[in-house]
Amino acid sequence: MPLGSDYINQKIVPNDIPFFAIPTTAGTGSEATRFAVIYYNGVKQSITDYSCIPQVVILDPSVLESLPDYQRKVTMLDAFCHAVESFWSVNSTDESKQFSKGAIRLILSNMESYLKNEYDGNKNMLMAANIAGKAINITQTTAGHAMCYKLTSLYGIAHGHAAALCVSELWPFMIGNTEKCIDGRGKNYLDSVFKEIAGVMGVNAPMDAAVKFQNIVKQLDLKVPEIKSEGDFDVLKKSVNPTRLKNNPVELDEDTIDMLYHKILK
Repeated sequence: MPLGSDYINQKIVPNDIPFFAIPTTAGTGSEATRFAVIYYNGVKQSITDYSCIPQVVILDPSVLESLPDYQRKVTMLDAFCHAVESFWSVNSTDESKQFSKGAIRLILSNMESYLKNEYDGNKNMLMAANIAGKAINITQTTAGHAMCYKLTSLYGIAHGHAAALCVSELWPFMIGNTEKCIDGRGKNYLDSVFKEIAGVMGVNAPMDAAVKFQNIVKQLDLKVPEIKSEGDFDVLKKSVNPTRLKNNPVELDEDTIDMLYHKILK
């Protein structure tokens, strides 16, 4: 069997070895989820099992003090993307939406302190990432994450950076196309979800929330990768995992995904 493939396909054997985790960034929330990832032949593969959830987690703000500025920004954005994607996911529940709301509020109210590397900002951002992890543990991520993975490997940018670029364009597109809703709860429900997210973000209208997120990404001065060739768009659209698109509340066909990538990398 090729090296690495057994980690994807092997049967998970229960054991009584305690699993103890200390997250070293405020972003992934992986210490709160049943998900893990592995790169195999250059492709990001997901592994899912409840044994991935630690029995004990320590959220220690001091571990964030040495974070490089870039990693500080992009891991926070990853947590933000987790919270909003979980909020609008077709798998959302009342419980997951409460987690999403808590994470969004913590991120917005502690962003300035966190970016200044202050103790309270670090502490609360760790908590926000953990809560956002609890949200996606219920719902999984949506098209924002499905579209971001190839950006990371193709252009050498961090995961949270790529996710934020994707969500920046996906969010307003979905608000304007709720008639393409594939959530069984219907278009009116999805419209109400976007209004609810706006309220949590302290703005009046759904599009204001999307613009507020875009402005945060712009203020963090994260560069948009330069296209190497037009062929990149073909590679990108074909890389999107259709399973994750099933979690997205608005239907996305290949032409739409191609259009969104052209906006993301404009």
